[in-house]
Amino acid sequence: MPYSTEEVQFLIQHKSNIEDVLTELGTADKRDTMRYISALRSHFGSYGRAVMELATARATQKLPQHWLMDTDSAQQATHPLVSKARAATIAAALPGARVADVTCSIGAEMPALAEHGLNAVGSDIDHTRLQMARSNVNAPFIQADALQPCVNAEVMIADPARRANGKRIWKPEDLLPPLPALLERWQHSAVAVKCAPGLDYSFWDGGVQVVSVDGGVKELCLYSNNILQGRQALVLSSTGKMETINSSDPSDIELSDARRFIIEPDGAIIRAGLVRHFAHKANLSMLDEHIAFLTGDHIPAGCSGFPYIEQVSLKQLKPALKAHDCGSLEILVRGVDVDPDQLRKKLKLRGTRPMAVVIARVGEGKASHAVAYICGNRQHGAVA
Repeated sequence: MPYSTEEVQFLIQHKSNIEDVLTELGTADKRDTMRYISALRSHFGSYGRAVMELATARATQKLPQHWLMDTDSAQQATHPLVSKARAATIAAALPGARVADVTCSIGAEMPALAEHGLNAVGSDIDHTRLQMARSNVNAPFIQADALQPCVNAEVMIADPARRANGKRIWKPEDLLPPLPALLERWQHSAVAVKCAPGLDYSFWDGGVQVVSVDGGVKELCLYSNNILQGRQALVLSSTGKMETINSSDPSDIELSDARRFIIEPDGAIIRAGLVRHFAHKANLSMLDEHIAFLTGDHIPAGCSGFPYIEQVSLKQLKPALKAHDCGSLEILVRGVDVDPDQLRKKLKLRGTRPMAVVIARVGEGKASHAVAYICGNRQHGAVA
């Protein structure tokens, strides 16, 4: 729940005492919410609710634990590794540029921008978010509407709201603020606009970067061409490993029958439309031109895949799995109208062996058909 202005002021003014109390209560059983709130109220009176909100927000463990935040701002904040990657992308194209983060919220982008030598200023329409940002980061912050530019900047960063009334927004013109209006207002600046990974970016003629962290796709970012050209998948790991696939990379690959392993590319690679480029780089083949699963004699470092056993039709799947003593099954579907949960119930598995099946549509036009690739349990390639 958002804070009032008075609550944010209280959190700032009593920061040291709050840290001490939260540390003291850190070993308490937070599952007993009422007791925890009661303890906070005994220390902070009517402001106990605000301290509880702070403790809950910090439990996301995405941002520095000494920062001020509420649950909404913590959940909406960009993952630090993604912020660093964006700052590096901008700095490589426009070193030392003046950057305006026009939806800065509590300041999550600012440390990475400063770390990469960019001259950043933050602005937001929400006064309480700015109060927290000023407490969190030593940088200039201004209260302003993103559609009313308040500074001259070479680069504009924005993160339009992707939900309204509890529903996901899919159309660029429905984002808050609307993407077309935002781009028009900042037409004289380079731009980096953070979007949901599922956004249809076919309208965009600039660069597109899709970023994942530890296998989860976090963000799709639209860049003007003076920052990034073409499409790029950025695969990040909390261990520090990073892999970059670009649309300018070679993409010539072969189609083949299933080899030793069936490989599932990282979601960022799939979303950026760079499966062929990744396959070329990793010396893999495609099972079919229209599905995102690959095949090869090894699982590339940082990827996951499945030891291939046999290919069957959907009608043959149940008896085939029974013959393999399958007891639990990971089901992956591409291009076929199959609900994995319903299929799993129909299969009535009774065996002992954990397995996987990749169900996909292969072939062209009327000749296309669904096949099932029966595999062993998911395996992970060694991290380089």
